[in-house]
Amino acid sequence: MSVEIEPRQSGGEMHNERDALVRKLSNNVGLFALGSAVSRVVQITASDDEATNNLTDCVLSDVALTQKILRLSNSASYRRGANTPVSTISRAIFMLGFDSVKTSALAMLLVDSLSNHKHAQSIRVELANALRASLVGRELARNSQYQGAEEVSIAALFKNLGRLLVASHEHASLGQIDMLVDAGKHSPAQASVQVLGCSYDELTEAVLSKWNIPETIINALSAVPAGKQRVAGNRQEWMRQVASFSAEASKLISRSGAEVEADEQKLLARFGAALNLDTEKMSALFTSVAEEMRVLTESFKLDGADIKAADAVSSMPDVLLMMTMGAEAKTQGFHPSGKPVNARDLLLAGVQDAIQMRALGRSKVNELIMLVLETLYRSMGFRFATMCLKDTKSGQFRARVALGEGHASRQERFVFQMTSERDLFHLSMENNTDLMISDARSEKIRDLLPAWHRALLPDARSFIVLPLVVQKVQIGLFYADRILPAPEGMPPDETALIKALKSQILAALSGT
Repeated sequence: MSVEIEPRQSGGEMHNERDALVRKLSNNVGLFALGSAVSRVVQITASDDEATNNLTDCVLSDVALTQKILRLSNSASYRRGANTPVSTISRAIFMLGFDSVKTSALAMLLVDSLSNHKHAQSIRVELANALRASLVGRELARNSQYQGAEEVSIAALFKNLGRLLVASHEHASLGQIDMLVDAGKHSPAQASVQVLGCSYDELTEAVLSKWNIPETIINALSAVPAGKQRVAGNRQEWMRQVASFSAEASKLISRSGAEVEADEQKLLARFGAALNLDTEKMSALFTSVAEEMRVLTESFKLDGADIKAADAVSSMPDVLLMMTMGAEAKTQGFHPSGKPVNARDLLLAGVQDAIQMRALGRSKVNELIMLVLETLYRSMGFRFATMCLKDTKSGQFRARVALGEGHASRQERFVFQMTSERDLFHLSMENNTDLMISDARSEKIRDLLPAWHRALLPDARSFIVLPLVVQKVQIGLFYADRILPAPEGMPPDETALIKALKSQILAALSGT
């Protein structure tokens, strides 16, 4: 087939065409939402003291993403010998590692946003290439000398973003570009410039800049020099090498046939010395990535299966969504309040997680607090949950972390002073008594609600207050509520498990 090519101008005109394409893509509501979500996850850094809490909060705010992370965490390849199912995002982060969950979350955001278009099959091919490249980057990062090397897996994930966006939103252009490449006279970069007015790489850079992705990641997507690569002199150069290698390796891993071995040797000859790879190491790398990709394909439903079911899941309110726990998942019911029927099992799993985290000694107190808060929130079907600490100077109780509906605005306003009035919160703290309120509108309870609670949470119908008191010193409290009454009450075994959860926090706070 012959393809006629019209020459294009370069320089400013090409940048104008690129910017016009970026504006067109940016006007797509779905891509705007994707960019916001991706930017939020990327900018959560492990060096931040609140990183785990922020990542947990970010994942929990997306119901479908929560389910996929839990499903992945419970797959045979990721559980790594854990005896109990992973039931919280907090434990998934603790068990799999912050960076692994962060990169998986980014990959899932891309899949959820882009895989259900009318050109789904070709888009899934590009998504698969991006995911495999990310896995290659992650494996190479594990043996890197550079601090924060895991960031390269994000760069590898985005290396193919330009082509992926064209496949999903400018599919006709993708066909034209592929025709030019197949004709044998144009490289993919030249063909994409011809059709789009900019190369795939330039489009990727412009979109990621629009999404406020850090420069270190964007710069890692620049092409490396032709020919054999030397050992990198710095982290940024190493990231460029890994991102380029990962993109090429991903395509090879997906192929089969006699010609693949020759192409593998060409790739090894170019990058082997720079990335400390030989034939044996590269073979082991490809085998490991292929197995991980199989798990991800199943967890992400990247083969196209169950897309309608996934859409149904993402549209359900979080309080009414049953937790997925991999192969152990069972269909469970809910009480009218929204509380799961299997609350006891979910609470027990949370207690076991908390005990394990403390026993291993690798968790911070705030990470343990988030795990307990998430356990209460999910296992009891609450719509809002928070943990407050007392400011010793002002005497105010202030929410320090929160989950659920409108959690950010509610957390900001969840500040109160304990008064001498004998309201529910005052009584709970003074007597160090856990409160489980099944109907806040009953006359007996309504008269004991403080004014600040009635103003902030006027629709709360059932709630709990768990005071945190150590040697008669009031440290803080857990609070969580629903918008529906809970006539089912709380049986003794659930109450005991909640006390066990609280005891883990008290022990951590008191240093015992």
